[in-house]
Order: sequence, then structure tokens, then C-alpha cells
Amino acid sequence: MIFAILILLLLAGVWEAYARLGPVDDFILPAPTQVATALWDDHGLLWDNFWVTAQEVGLGILVALVLGAALAIVIHLSPTLRRAVYPLLVGSQAVPVVIVAPLLVVWFGFGIAPKLAIIALVCFFPVVVTTLDALAAVDPEQRKLLRTLDASRGQELRWVEVPAALPGALSGAKIAVAVAVIGAVFAEYAGSSEGLGNVILQAIPQLETARAYAAVTLLAALAIILFSLLALAERLLVPWARRPHDRSRA
Repeated sequence: MIFAILILLLLAGVWEAYARLGPVDDFILPAPTQVATALWDDHGLLWDNFWVTAQEVGLGILVALVLGAALAIVIHLSPTLRRAVYPLLVGSQAVPVVIVAPLLVVWFGFGIAPKLAIIALVCFFPVVVTTLDALAAVDPEQRKLLRTLDASRGQELRWVEVPAALPGALSGAKIAVAVAVIGAVFAEYAGSSEGLGNVILQAIPQLETARAYAAVTLLAALAIILFSLLALAERLLVPWARRPHDRSRA
């Protein structure tokens, strides 16, 4: 953590020097001190919109986690369905969000529903892939043991495969967090009157670039917070999945 802070301070110092002494105008690249001033001066506006985006991102990740894990289990149970659906999932990642977002707004309106759909779409793929890989990586000896005890396929799934896949699903959610905030910005660009994405959209044409960078700073902080919460959930829910170096630090 200390090294991360030192690196951040070093990068901020280089950024400050370049913004002050370089050829780029401050309305294109504000200095970190200007961004910090915007964070303070516009804290009311930024804070209110932060909670809007945080709600969208949190619920969107939850929807992606539930639906993605459910689809992964269904695909895992049917090799035929896996061969049919998995290539479609991979191909869906080539569809730009900016193409889908306006259509979702037309279908669901300007409320929270299209934003959750966009964020869930962005986060869906890593959750499905990591959960599928975790389900496939279950120790065959554990499956064999349950079969010797006359366990049904459902019991095998419940007692062995799902617990084994839970760390993978949470890892997929942690990966998704990094892109979820980007999905939220796209969703708010498509149609919204609030949220940090809307703040950025309004600030740039008004040449309030420092305010836009302040909003991006809060988005980065949101991603870090959610990632940390998911890491904590992983430690609490699946303590058996902790890596050896994690145990040595405990």
C-alpha cells in the first residue's frame, strides 16, 4: 500500500510539472492541484452524482454476478449448450456498448433499468468465463467420491462444484469492477440527467476540464472501493481459496 501511494505521488508530481511547464493548455490537461481544487469547490455536485453512479455500478455488478453465474452453471451442465452459446458470448464482446446503449434507452426509458443493463452487459463476460473455468477445474477425485456415495448430479453440483466455482465467480466480479465504471459512464452518456458520467458530459463542453477530471478521480476511487469490498467478501465467503502468500500475511 505504501509503495502504491509513493508511485501515485510520483506520477502526480510528473503530471503537475508537465501541466504547468508543458505545451498543453490547462483546459485540455489540468494540473492535479487544479483537479484537487475542483474536488473541493464542487464537492456538493460531485458527491451527489457519485452516489448515483455508485448505486448503478453496485447493482449492475450484482445483476451480472447472479445472471453470469447462473448461465455458467447451465452451460457447464450441458456440453451441447456450451458449444452453442460460448462462441456467441465471445462474439458479443465485439459489439460496442455505444451501439447498444441508445436501443436500451428506447426500450426501458431514462430510469435506472437501461443503466443496469449496460453495466451488467459489460461485466457479464468475465463472470461467466471465470465461473465456467472454476466449474471445470473441480478435482475429479471429489466428484468420484460423491459418486461412490450415490450422490445425484444436483448434489454433486451443490456440494462440490458450486463451492469450488465461487472463488472464480468473485474473481470475475473483481475483474468486472474495473470496467463497470466505464459502462456506467457510457450508460449515463446515452441518457441521464445525473451521475458522474453526466457531470463529465456537461463539464467538457463548458471547458470545466478540472471538474471532469475530478469526476474521473471519483470513478477510480469507486472502482478501488468496490474491488476492495469484493476482495473482503472473497476472504470471508471462501477462506479455503486463499493463496499461500495471503495466509503468510495473516
